[in-house]
Amino acid sequence: MSSVIDSYVFKDIFGSSFMRQIWSDEGRTGFYLEWEAALAKVQANLGIIPKEAYDEISKQCHVNKIDFEKLKQQTELIGYPVLGVVQQLVSLCSDGLGEWCHFGATTQDVTDSATVLGIRASFDVIEKELDHIMASVAKLTETYRLLPMVARSNLQQAVPISFGFKMARLLATLQRHKQRLAQLRERVLTLEFSGAAGTLATLDQDKAMTCQEELAKELGLSQPEIAWHTERDRIAEVGAFLGLLTGTLSKAATDIKLMMQTEVGEVSEPYVPHRGSSSTMPNKFNPISCVYIHAIAGTVRQQVAALMDAMIEDHERSTGPWEIEWIVLPEAFILTGGALAQAKTLFQGLQVHPDRMAKNLAMTKGLVVSEAVMMGLAPKLGRQTAHDIVYDACRIAVNNDEMLAKVLKRNSKVTQALSNIEIDSLCNPGNYLGLSGIMVDRVLFNYKQSLQ
Repeated sequence: MSSVIDSYVFKDIFGSSFMRQIWSDEGRTGFYLEWEAALAKVQANLGIIPKEAYDEISKQCHVNKIDFEKLKQQTELIGYPVLGVVQQLVSLCSDGLGEWCHFGATTQDVTDSATVLGIRASFDVIEKELDHIMASVAKLTETYRLLPMVARSNLQQAVPISFGFKMARLLATLQRHKQRLAQLRERVLTLEFSGAAGTLATLDQDKAMTCQEELAKELGLSQPEIAWHTERDRIAEVGAFLGLLTGTLSKAATDIKLMMQTEVGEVSEPYVPHRGSSSTMPNKFNPISCVYIHAIAGTVRQQVAALMDAMIEDHERSTGPWEIEWIVLPEAFILTGGALAQAKTLFQGLQVHPDRMAKNLAMTKGLVVSEAVMMGLAPKLGRQTAHDIVYDACRIAVNNDEMLAKVLKRNSKVTQALSNIEIDSLCNPGNYLGLSGIMVDRVLFNYKQSLQ
């Protein structure tokens, strides 16, 4: 196979078996047949086609009855797979009843609706995976609610935060994605059944709109307010969501990669013997899941751009841009499934190393709490004066390789304003977590409320 999502070796690293099945030839054709059976049922109920025609059509609407080698040849000849499926369906039906198949529909009606059915099934997978990941992240958030660690700004040590605070930010973002998913369902899960130019002129005008409405109900989709053959905002929005979701996972993976560096060592991916090992360096423990998530997210972003290009469609039925969706949307979903699977493994077994977090907090000999000291002095000496005093003290601590608290205790201006106990308290990183705990609790409360 030429693609990692189909490769026997790589397919379950970069992809998801659930997503791959949804967007496979069999999965897609199954959605075509589901649509055709639903249309025949609704039209039979409305008296548009004979009931015996529906009985026969529905009996033949099974994927295992489709000759895929023949479908391949038909698609290469015609240019679209739907007509090939319809032709086979017609030939499978007895007594000429197959002639009522696909009555009043056009190829794009079936193709777009099948895409929407695939999106719905994919959303179900995403939601399930998101729930697993959020449960793991919520557990990390709660367990390490006030575990001090260093925050980093421009890759430099900044001020103390808690590891629970770091995880809570991820949890809050994933909750927003869950909300986006619910909103997307309302907008995107919409039927397409409008005929050649979208006007439903092919059906008796007294029954056409009712037929559309009942077909939407039969498939569990919304009825469109108007045809959307060349209005592709729904599909583009789905792509944008996949880009946002994988982007969030990649941001988290990037943080974990950096925290796994030998010199940092604050967390590690789940340990599995030989996973992440090197062919030449027995000491290596590489961040495998993080690496794959990062690669997947970068690829999905390019596919999002392609889906934006697919929006530029001509007139009422397009010439080319539509087919971009056929290429990239399945890949984007399969890759997103792969990123979610890697993230699920990552957060389910993430190893946290509090001793290394404490060591890194102490690395700068108190400089990490210089802001705390400045803010403690500011009410008594003025903010700018306090800033200058602490700035000078930090330079002395660096030059002399001694603790900031020790330098401060030698400064008469500081000791006139603060006692030694107060200086030690201000220089304790665990005392400068701000509202980390409160913010963590708010995120956890919202998360737990969403489970009820």
